[in-house]
Amino acid sequence: MTEILFPMFLLLGGGVLWRVLKPMAMDADALRRALTALVYVLLLPALVLEVLWKAPLSLDSVRIAMAATVGTLVTASAAYFVFRALRVSPQIRGALILASAWANVTYLGLPVLEALYGPWARSVALQYDLFSNTPLLLSMGAWIAIRHGNARGEPPLKALLGVPALWAAAIAIGLNLNEISIPDWLNQLLELLGRSVPPLMLIALGLGLRLDVLRWNRLPLLLPVIAIQLFLMPLVVGLTGFGVGLSGLTLSAVLLEAAMPSMLLGIVLCDRYGLDTSLFAAAVSLTTGLSLLTLPLWHSWANSAALASWFGV
Repeated sequence: MTEILFPMFLLLGGGVLWRVLKPMAMDADALRRALTALVYVLLLPALVLEVLWKAPLSLDSVRIAMAATVGTLVTASAAYFVFRALRVSPQIRGALILASAWANVTYLGLPVLEALYGPWARSVALQYDLFSNTPLLLSMGAWIAIRHGNARGEPPLKALLGVPALWAAAIAIGLNLNEISIPDWLNQLLELLGRSVPPLMLIALGLGLRLDVLRWNRLPLLLPVIAIQLFLMPLVVGLTGFGVGLSGLTLSAVLLEAAMPSMLLGIVLCDRYGLDTSLFAAAVSLTTGLSLLTLPLWHSWANSAALASWFGV
């Protein structure tokens, strides 16, 4: 696992280094926005269309969505009560709830799963994200941000309907269920576009990480995020996935998705609705760095026999 993660974190480190050195006088945030826009609008929808058009859709797709949804609901609730007890400001509480309950299942999870399990695992990552993670972020997550923030932004439903990858998923599922074969020329084009997604995602994620926001006085607020996102989330999702019937490598892949660090996309909601963006960025940076240590631990347990023994079910 470590040898697989190492080159990926080198790409992440390249993005962080760009922020420090600014080669060609190009600002890291400007480059990140450009890369993210390219992936968001073109490359990720192409990957989604290719993968979900050919993926074997079954009851496991429902199980993946159920496990992911339960994980988000439990961790968001836990984070709410923890940070309410700490009596932090609404802007801080809202940002840290988002950081605790939404994992980076696409920008980091997709390349990790593909490297570990092969191309079939891309389908697990995309179903986890598009059937649960992103819709919940842009509905429930946006509602949390609105309730805790001090600014009004785009209505959540409008934001949800404007996600290109969700439209690509809907089209792909329709074609898949109607057993319409993908033309060879289109398959080659989509594969070509999709192959560029993992490295660009990792570089963009690295560009979004900020070392300047990591300060010792913030650690007491970030420790609950670490505990909830990196430990409680995979525990809940693993138990739920096992309970609803997931098994084997699919369960392993779902558990690893849940073990990913905080989702970078949440920073958009923090900006849009007036939450504490700097603290959210610190949570993303810290959990991403620590995931280099925690992901191998979860991977060591990520098989159905170990899960059954560990959970006692």
